Amino acid sequence: MKIFIAGLPFQVGEEELTAVFGDFGHVKSLRIVKDRETGQSKGFGFVEMTNDDEAKEAIENMDGADYYGRRISVAEADDKPKSGGSFKGSHKQTIKF
Repeated sequence: MKIFIAGLPFQVGEEELTAVFGDFGHVKSLRIVKDRETGQSKGFGFVEMTNDDEAKEAIENMDGADYYGRRISVAEADDKPKSGGSFKGSHKQTIKF
């Protein structure tokens, strides 16, 4: 199960966060989203856990928790939205002069 984490303190690194979520079960992957130019954390990330029950336990225990003075939000991640189709003709507008 993939988990979304928001409100992360900027000083938290991936190793530390992997250890925190590792207390609930096996962490398959973890990524803190960073600014491309500065490399600084954007304050959110994703954790993927191999066992759904362990992931749900992590969500229950971590959502709303105080982490370095910041309240974090932890929830099951939504799948990426699939790109919609194209605008092939269906949205053409006729302009009259």
